[in-house]
Amino acid sequence: MTEQTASPPRMPMARRCPFDPPDELIALHEEGRLITPMTFPDGAIGWLVTGHALTRAVLTDRRFSARGALRRSAVMDLPTTPEQPGVFVYMDAPEHTRLRKLVVGQFTARRLKQLESRIEQIVADQLDAMERHGSPADLMREYAIPVPSTVICELLGIPYDEYEYFLRRVEPVFDIKGVEEEVGEIYQEVYSYLLGLVARKRAEPGTDIISGLITNQEAELSDDELVGMSFMMLLAGFETTAHMLGLGTFLLFQHPDQMELLRNDPSVVDTATEELLRYLTITQYDISNRTALEDVELGGVLVKKGQTVAISLPAANRDPARFPDPNRLDLTREPAGHVAFGYGVHQCLGQQLGRMELRIALPALLRRFPTLRLGVAPEEVVTRVELPNYGVQSLPVEW
Repeated sequence: MTEQTASPPRMPMARRCPFDPPDELIALHEEGRLITPMTFPDGAIGWLVTGHALTRAVLTDRRFSARGALRRSAVMDLPTTPEQPGVFVYMDAPEHTRLRKLVVGQFTARRLKQLESRIEQIVADQLDAMERHGSPADLMREYAIPVPSTVICELLGIPYDEYEYFLRRVEPVFDIKGVEEEVGEIYQEVYSYLLGLVARKRAEPGTDIISGLITNQEAELSDDELVGMSFMMLLAGFETTAHMLGLGTFLLFQHPDQMELLRNDPSVVDTATEELLRYLTITQYDISNRTALEDVELGGVLVKKGQTVAISLPAANRDPARFPDPNRLDLTREPAGHVAFGYGVHQCLGQQLGRMELRIALPALLRRFPTLRLGVAPEEVVTRVELPNYGVQSLPVEW
């Protein structure tokens, strides 16, 4: 096993280009350092994985635990807090297996098929609203956030006349300062709302996901578990998709030939979706952290029991050993096993929904507004470097 003596990197790292991983991570590929020591905000030394093959190895190795990984954040020194019931992304088997299976059962092929036409209608309605708003506009506020948030609200069974109230409570998650200063208050407000929603669903179940979990005879979920699962699905269901829509549009502005291809050639929609997911990879910190349950030899180094391994999904998706010419955007590139949704038993369970929303919403936007363009200089667009899910804070556009 090799000894690594280079100065351990720290997160977050500044990005020279808003669409590429930090230069330090790209350099690790060039140096062949696909696993390297890393300093966490609390001062602990762990490991950073940037290689595609090593990423898959860690995420499928049961000697690495997802439990408690968020508490050793790559970007924030978080206090140790009790685990939230129902949030199974930070759990191991068998509890993770039990809860995930219940939610997967709600994303049936029939439900996803029905969703396709509904998403098309939501997209059309939001494009109509954006057109009425007129140019200029903030694409995040007028389109990228409303589309996936409406979809997830309907899936969870939030009444239509409560959407605006509910989303106002969640909106501060998209504000950088709000996340740092008010996250506890935001969570409590959303938690209280969801707790009341669960009570209503218990009294009068519908056809939504929360009702399905309640009426599942094998589930026997507590209110806290239902709230935790709902909150997890809420954030996973619209934050990442919203920022993929925003950042993806921003990226295409810089590649007009690729934008025209996606606008005019329906045959590239599937490959374009996968390439954008690979190239941008919104999830950049924390969700893929793993803690070693025993000493593990990994990539020629010894990861000791109790050490945390942070995985950079954006870097893994730019690994030249897996993707030829990985820093080139090519919407016709054949899918090649990217890890934008993670990998293994914790792979994002809503990935097919996310893909469907992107396949529908992005081409529809480009077709509705053929002269769509960035409304400010590219360097004026504010990105969310320090948050676990990367993206743009707002995206001023004109047409």
